[in-house]
Amino acid sequence: MRPEEELRYWVALSHVPFVGRARFQLLEQRLGSLKEAWRAPASRLKEAGLDDRATAVLVAVRARLDPDAEMERLARLGIHAFTWNDPEYPPRLKEIYDLPPVVFVKGTLLPEDERSVAVVGTRRASAYGREVASLLSRDLAQHGVTVVSGLARGIDAIAHRAALEAGGRTIAVLGNGLDVVYPPEHAALAEEIAERGALVSEHPLGVRPEAKNFPRRNRIMSGMTLGTLVVEAPEGSGALWTVRHALEQDREVFCVPGSIFSPTSRATNLLIQQGAKLVMDYRDVLEELNLAGTGEQLPLPALLSPTDDTEAVLLGRLSYEPLHIDEVRRQAGLPMPTVSSTLAMMELKGLVKQVGAMRYVRTREVAAPYGG
Repeated sequence: MRPEEELRYWVALSHVPFVGRARFQLLEQRLGSLKEAWRAPASRLKEAGLDDRATAVLVAVRARLDPDAEMERLARLGIHAFTWNDPEYPPRLKEIYDLPPVVFVKGTLLPEDERSVAVVGTRRASAYGREVASLLSRDLAQHGVTVVSGLARGIDAIAHRAALEAGGRTIAVLGNGLDVVYPPEHAALAEEIAERGALVSEHPLGVRPEAKNFPRRNRIMSGMTLGTLVVEAPEGSGALWTVRHALEQDREVFCVPGSIFSPTSRATNLLIQQGAKLVMDYRDVLEELNLAGTGEQLPLPALLSPTDDTEAVLLGRLSYEPLHIDEVRRQAGLPMPTVSSTLAMMELKGLVKQVGAMRYVRTREVAAPYGG
């Protein structure tokens, strides 16, 4: 049987709950093919090793699902399916124990995606976490590293956007079928990722984003990548599932340190205590993964410079930690109208960014200060 003919039965069986890696292997080995497994009577499925529950569910699913129609649905949506026997299946994912039998892909997976890092963290990131996630993801993407994350609110979305803005590649691993975008407000982001990277899921069409799916989804994020970078995570964060999977898969774990007073950095600081690699710069990740000096570096955006003494003074008072405009004025010793108007102009230039409640941060490293 040609591989494309067999594929429809792998896709069909992916709709059957309770049939995962072990049972796919069992059915393939004992019945010779997934086509035979799909068509086998219940008695033969039990002889092959399925229990009563899995057999009953499989029989019920195949009574309502047409494999050919399912392949047509995938084609209409521009989604490809790859089994673990296909050369297009992510090679690094084949190395993990609990590998998904089928992965669904919207977009394109490329050989260079082997140089990839998962970037994860809290959905309720602080201004510090947002800036760090953006900076590190941008720099990794600029140096040829594919940024992998989960399309969630917070750190995930920031990592994807930063990689795209840098002109790099990013992959989003979803906890639902690729005919659904979750959260819904990330629909435009998901479309851009599919155009310039890939959306990936182990779930067939129609699977909704249920809470139980996401801890297991995270094993694919860590399994596809060389390491996992945690930017900001409180105790109990879902990002810690990715860390657990990464450790089980013998992947590297990196963490960005945070304030000892910040609840959102509690877990990352503890992980550093326990041996995770502390990251202060993208080079820390590249060096640990032996990627420094390899891969093609994308053109870096031009460094921006303050254009007068006032901008230079204000920029010298700002860092990646948010500072209220009143404190900027106090430290700069300048009139408030001057500070306010200059900061507004600097934001338009991309030198600074307001992160809420009139608090400002620097947005990137700058060239030598004006007059320096």
